[in-house]
Amino acid sequence: MNAAQEFQTSEALTFDNRFTGELPADPESGNARRQVTQACYSRVQPTQVSQPQLVAHATEVAQQLGLSPAFCESDAFPQIFSGNRLLEGMDPYAMCYGGHQFGNWAGQLGDGRAINLGEIVNQDGKRWALQLKGAGPTPYSRTADGLAVLRSSIREFLCSEAMSHLGVPTTRALSLVSTGEQVVRDMFYDGNPKPEPGAIVCRVAPSFTRFGSFQIFAARGEIDVLKQLVDYTIRTDFPHLDEPSHDTYLAWFEEVCRTTAQMIVHWLRVGFVHGVMNTDNMSILGLTIDYGPYGWLEDYDTNWTPNTTDAAGHRYAFGKQPQIAHWNLVQLANAIYPLIEQTEPLEKVLNSYVQEFESCWQSMMAQKLGLQAFKPDLDDTLFSGLLEILQLTETDMTIFYRRLSSLDVSNTLESQTDDVTLIQPLLDAYYVPEQLTQDTTSKIASWLRRYQKRVREDGTDNQRRQTRMNTVNPKYVLRNYLAQLAIDKAEQGDHSMVHELLELLRHPYDDQPDKEEYANKRPDWARQRAGCSMLSCSS
Repeated sequence: MNAAQEFQTSEALTFDNRFTGELPADPESGNARRQVTQACYSRVQPTQVSQPQLVAHATEVAQQLGLSPAFCESDAFPQIFSGNRLLEGMDPYAMCYGGHQFGNWAGQLGDGRAINLGEIVNQDGKRWALQLKGAGPTPYSRTADGLAVLRSSIREFLCSEAMSHLGVPTTRALSLVSTGEQVVRDMFYDGNPKPEPGAIVCRVAPSFTRFGSFQIFAARGEIDVLKQLVDYTIRTDFPHLDEPSHDTYLAWFEEVCRTTAQMIVHWLRVGFVHGVMNTDNMSILGLTIDYGPYGWLEDYDTNWTPNTTDAAGHRYAFGKQPQIAHWNLVQLANAIYPLIEQTEPLEKVLNSYVQEFESCWQSMMAQKLGLQAFKPDLDDTLFSGLLEILQLTETDMTIFYRRLSSLDVSNTLESQTDDVTLIQPLLDAYYVPEQLTQDTTSKIASWLRRYQKRVREDGTDNQRRQTRMNTVNPKYVLRNYLAQLAIDKAEQGDHSMVHELLELLRHPYDDQPDKEEYANKRPDWARQRAGCSMLSCSS
């Protein structure tokens, strides 16, 4: 009995494959690079690898798919989730889409290194698409090889799961498998390529459809295919909406705007910077998708980007993410315009994004400060003042909010407390505390006094406020230097830190006394080291 047969006798995956069953296919099969027209996907085959071995898997994702712990530890698992062996019902394909990259229309892009194995319906009736990233070339690979290396795969695997446990809408990751192959990459684009260990991540989501999935057909004037894809998406991924029609298209677009706004607010809440917010990297479901050169804001610098390609323009910097999301939604509106043929209702829906973002941001900020609710007359200036003091000196965002929760707000004599004493609970958040000038200290203390007064007016005691704050302000995030330390070990064959971080990040809001070192500021040695701050798009 081979591994695939063994799997099918012990597991109960039901492949549905509506995407390939209901949408137009590329008439040409095979993985050769080409332009694909009048089609939503191309059927392809994963590239066989020599020695697939499981590095790690996410137990929660396996449970959602109905996979048993025993199977996840079996020899069959890495064979299947490297693409070496296909199960009955799998129908591998790569999706066709286009997109704007750094603001410029790039034409056909597509799944250049991602191959969908198919879609299943789990025991709860929920649909999940299974996608291998790094499984070889597809028609959309252009001049690339379609493979992925261990370092980028570790980052994607860990970040997908970290974001989910943070409560951020995201695609998930089932597994990380090393391939036994060597993949040549020029990490710094400096003419010094070198071989690196290869790997494959199995990504999981209800759908991997992107804004660019619709853009490509609008750009080519393939309006019939555009309509097929929009109608399919509404019926499959938005079944609570009415049957496709002019009004339903607008309702659908409004929901995309709303969930996108909510996703961006979550990014700002935890200090996440995506790094590559091209329209082909924007999920139609409002999920964080495609983890490339991402990063967490350590020093609170709204103009920081983790992407070396974006170092000059800072288009995708932390503070620009809300505006970029709106710009991307405008491009989606342009793509679906042929189905609506009216500008005004689309503009009205786009305005709803702005309103939803503002409302969600205000509520989120109130939660981060432990307040019962946002009150405009009190909190607009409180919030703006907070963002100002975060930028007065090099301040670790994650640590600042966690330490702020420990501030005593019950003391009505804070005006009699000297500034240095008042800011004492926050000192761990400052990278160079000796650079806190008297003026900076005075400004921080002044805001803290305003905050203490606001909390007392809110009627919230210290314990309730701290509890509230510590459920939305994480203690642990996947700092780039932590991921790089795990990568360093894994490239030497030691996967222990990958497992350690995976477990740590399952509980990002909890105090974990034996893991305190992972809640510390980024060390000085990591400021400039490759992989610990900014990252390239190389994989």
